[in-house]
Amino acid sequence: MMAQSLHPRIRIVWILRAVIVAAVFSLPFAGGFYIGRLPMWAPFAAGGVVLALGVVHAVLKYRRWSYEIREDALYLDRGVVTQVRTTVPLVRIQHVDSRRGPVERGVGLASCVVYTAGSRGADVRIPGLTPDGASDLREELKRLAIRADGEDAV
Repeated sequence: MMAQSLHPRIRIVWILRAVIVAAVFSLPFAGGFYIGRLPMWAPFAAGGVVLALGVVHAVLKYRRWSYEIREDALYLDRGVVTQVRTTVPLVRIQHVDSRRGPVERGVGLASCVVYTAGSRGADVRIPGLTPDGASDLREELKRLAIRADGEDAV
């Protein structure tokens, strides 16, 4: 299987997150303006800078995110500042979920979460999938994990 990219609408989710972060970040600057210690443009400038950085990060994150399923493992490649390559051996997969949070449902997307044996919190999440794509990926990983480790794998 070739490396798969995420659905382009995931950028909307990540940009909405950047909008929220920018709004929260600009609140202290708005408070400084309100008490007369900062100029009126300070909250807008602070929020604008954080928003611009968040949008650039979302676009670069989308370009970098990919996953690939091979006969032996699930491979993930992601990250903007720090690039992370993760290999999840199929024999380590315990179970697989597909999820749809409220924002994801709003833009028609879902995620696939792969839980692995071993350490606590050892799970990987593949965002930006269509609901059918998340279900298909869940079933594909389940089938491959069972084949790799026998009927009790998933």
